[in-house]
Amino acid sequence: MVPGRYTLEPMTLNEVTISRAILEEHHRALLDHLDMDAAVIGGGPSGLTCAALLGKRGVRCALIEKKLSIGGGMWGGGMMFPRIVVQEEARRLLDRFDIAYREFEEGYYVAKSVEAVAKLTAAACDAGVEFFNLTTVEDVMIRGDGMIGGLVINWTPVEMAGLHVDPLTVACTCTVDATGHDAVIARMIERKGGGLKVKGESFMWAERAESQILAHTKEVFPGLFVAGMAANAVAGECRMGPIFGGMFLSGERAAELVAERLSR
Repeated sequence: MVPGRYTLEPMTLNEVTISRAILEEHHRALLDHLDMDAAVIGGGPSGLTCAALLGKRGVRCALIEKKLSIGGGMWGGGMMFPRIVVQEEARRLLDRFDIAYREFEEGYYVAKSVEAVAKLTAAACDAGVEFFNLTTVEDVMIRGDGMIGGLVINWTPVEMAGLHVDPLTVACTCTVDATGHDAVIARMIERKGGGLKVKGESFMWAERAESQILAHTKEVFPGLFVAGMAANAVAGECRMGPIFGGMFLSGERAAELVAERLSR
């Protein structure tokens, strides 16, 4: 055996220093985002697209995801076959995020779901978006002006364990509900009598769902924008299955609307 070939050079490592590095850096990230321009709730395809494009515009933005992993339903492709389909109208976003694809038939493009998640996540990171995973939004802040001015957050394991632990709050000018089929933030406002009606998603009809999603991507409550499947759920629109062009385009549209509100 060649000396040193399979071993690292001697280095002093301190376990407490490792812990301090993680704690101090994440605490700094939390403090930096106690007051932000935009919060995107949900790390699926529309949320990732929205956050990445907001970050590119210089918007102080955080993405809050209740699960450990980012990517939402995109990881599994269709029935755990890790491929997604994107139509012609959204192909430019595959190009923009450098996601490889091949044409299956005219107007139908197939990409690897894992690559799509990885590239979108990397783009958001490169754009300066901060990620807070394993974090649940359990309420919103609405004051005298009637607008959402912030979010009430807690650790997801607290919710899962049913523990009675008071949350913390963060302020944000704009909130994007990209929580998918459940439209969690919109339903929260509906449940508390905010005057927002969530109709709930309708049946599978890919063509209709994809063609209507941009019309449903909008501000549905003062300070709250909906994107992706959450937009269709609020509107009572159809679902679309493992075709993701509408998700990407909806995320892009939500980013444009938020940027307009923030004059970016």
